[in-house]
Amino acid sequence: MINIAIIGGGVVGSGVFELLTTNSEIIENKSGKNIVAKWVLDIKKFDPNPYGKALTSNPEDVFGDPDVSIIVETMGGKTAAFEFTKRALSSGRHVVTSNKELVAKHGPELMKLAKANGVHYLFEASVGGGIPIIRPLNHDLAANEILSIIAILNGTTNYILSQMKASGKSFAEALREAKANGYAEADPTADIEGYDSCRKIAILSSIAFGQYVDSDDIYTEGISGVTPEDIQYAQKLNKTIKLVARSKKVSDKIFVRVSPLMIGTDNPLANVEDVFNAILLHGDAVGDTMFYGRGAGKLPTASAVVADIIDIVRHSNKFAVKDWEIPSEGNIVPIEDCEVKMFVRVMCEKLEHGGCEVVCERVEKIFGKVEYINPLWPNEIVFYTGIIKEGDFKKKITEFDLISAIRVHKK
Repeated sequence: MINIAIIGGGVVGSGVFELLTTNSEIIENKSGKNIVAKWVLDIKKFDPNPYGKALTSNPEDVFGDPDVSIIVETMGGKTAAFEFTKRALSSGRHVVTSNKELVAKHGPELMKLAKANGVHYLFEASVGGGIPIIRPLNHDLAANEILSIIAILNGTTNYILSQMKASGKSFAEALREAKANGYAEADPTADIEGYDSCRKIAILSSIAFGQYVDSDDIYTEGISGVTPEDIQYAQKLNKTIKLVARSKKVSDKIFVRVSPLMIGTDNPLANVEDVFNAILLHGDAVGDTMFYGRGAGKLPTASAVVADIIDIVRHSNKFAVKDWEIPSEGNIVPIEDCEVKMFVRVMCEKLEHGGCEVVCERVEKIFGKVEYINPLWPNEIVFYTGIIKEGDFKKKITEFDLISAIRVHKK
């Protein structure tokens, strides 16, 4: 029998407990051992208590129990979770986590600590919920050089944008609906401002490119500025708008960005709707391969956690995960130097005599050759820029009364 302890009895922790209970026979058949959640550590008083005698608020019940060999950390955050994880690894216990924030910030240190103590630190559930992606990157695609990643990594924002497209709702209306349906937190900042996607693409990039990518260094832009009008323009242009996390190797550095992106309807990500996530990888041998599924949720995420537990039980003496090399200097291409194509809407209502004609002359003088788009509303000019550096675009667009600017996907 394998005894585990779950730290954090919230949504994911309860899912892990439930899955270990309801699918115990299946899990035992696949792992070769009976896996039991002996402890659930949480300071909350659950009413009713789904954990019975396993529930404790005392960390010493967990760390003082020599029968516990695997710790599952599902509490989230970086502070207490970090201390508990270090304590577990230092005491020779394996750790499985769904905590993307902790992995993104302290992954290199925790993986080295695990290696030094001859144990595993696994985090399949930290990216993509129930979508298997980290294990395929580490094993199934190990013979490939991963050239690029482009992904939808947040279900809340994808649901909001899907609703805005389907029914013309404003961002605020779609967000309220997401909260009502349980798809958005009471404080949705991490989702709608892109931080959640940023942490996930940092983890994927670190694995794919073999060097640590610090999420703090990633340019991140959320969806709160996307309007129904922007989405109508996208539809007119046979495109759709998604919150996209993207990374690729550029010489000895890494391009990585999270932002709204206008993509063609022929792109595989364009048809990923509702709360679903998708990750499109391009390897030098395999070409394009896509992973799709529910990116969050109680049981999908618990499924990934339990898969890591089974992996540990079956291969407890094998440690094949490669450490992330920490670069001696910045390894991310500065956003100002990145090339981009922009979809732009500017006002021409309150400008000098000549109105839109004068603004068009100024557009061409400042941006050079552009591709104009017939406006859907009066008193605005709409166009695609040519390929331009982000830093140059930011400087030039200050000459105009900007309505919106959205990046356009280019391969």
